Amino acid sequence: MKIKIGTRGSKLALWQAHHVEDKLKAAGFETEIVTIETKGDKILDVSIAKIGSKGVFTEEIEEQLQNGTIDIAVHSAKDMQSSLPEGFELIAFMEREQANDVIVSNKKINLTPDSEVLLGTSSTRRVATLKAHYPKVKTVAVRGNLQTRIRKMNEGACDALLLAYAGVHRMGYEEMISQHLPLDQFTPAVGQGSVAIEVHNSLDDDKKKSLKRILNHGPTASCLLAERSFLKTMDGGCSIPVFAMATIQGDALKIVGGIISLDGKEEIRITKTGPLDKPMKLGFELASEVLTSGGKQILDEIKNQL
Repeated sequence: MKIKIGTRGSKLALWQAHHVEDKLKAAGFETEIVTIETKGDKILDVSIAKIGSKGVFTEEIEEQLQNGTIDIAVHSAKDMQSSLPEGFELIAFMEREQANDVIVSNKKINLTPDSEVLLGTSSTRRVATLKAHYPKVKTVAVRGNLQTRIRKMNEGACDALLLAYAGVHRMGYEEMISQHLPLDQFTPAVGQGSVAIEVHNSLDDDKKKSLKRILNHGPTASCLLAERSFLKTMDGGCSIPVFAMATIQGDALKIVGGIISLDGKEEIRITKTGPLDKPMKLGFELASEVLTSGGKQILDEIKNQL
């Protein structure tokens, strides 16, 4: 049986696709990797928030899933919109990498509340968090794949980059990490560190079951189902500074999540614990509590500003 794997063409996206391919080959499947350019890859001089966050890295790939050109799509889970278009589903979440944000630089940079550095990031969550905890830090939007961002930094666009550890590690730039940022300040974007597998419902059911069995990591899936339920209830795309991270604590699921205003002055952060077998219910309950605790007002203000 042959599986056609759709992916974006960046080095990181291809790393993820080859990671999936290796697991499928080990299970006896034939594979083919198909690279697809997305809107988010083409437009590099405009922030994601201005392009429109829904499907910016997935729309063209989903077209090829729907027409059967590819069988599965491999995505960074954090790039996936909270509600997929009708007919699409995520059937697997691969084992999560360390989820921290990190500072990447050729200089020794260790953020303190008095730090005065210029950081490159295009994430509204990271910018808002910096404003809250490191008010003297300035930011500049730096987009493109990891290699492009590092080149821009080396050319003087910024002193350092603020990135997810997973991508830096997978691309072999770990020696450039000058600081791992604490999860209780920089709680990551939903899904950060995991690879998600998307299919169209026209895919053969037996094929779908086999793919899920081989590629899905149960503990990661439980955590991400809770986080994605939180994100969907918050109605937050990747341009909204919401954050959530779930972890397994014995036979329970613990999730920390919330929202931060664009200026960093207001933050709602709540922790909830619930049964491991009801992750989506837990995510929904967390989001509902965040919204009724002042999160809705922050969310409305953000949507008016973006």
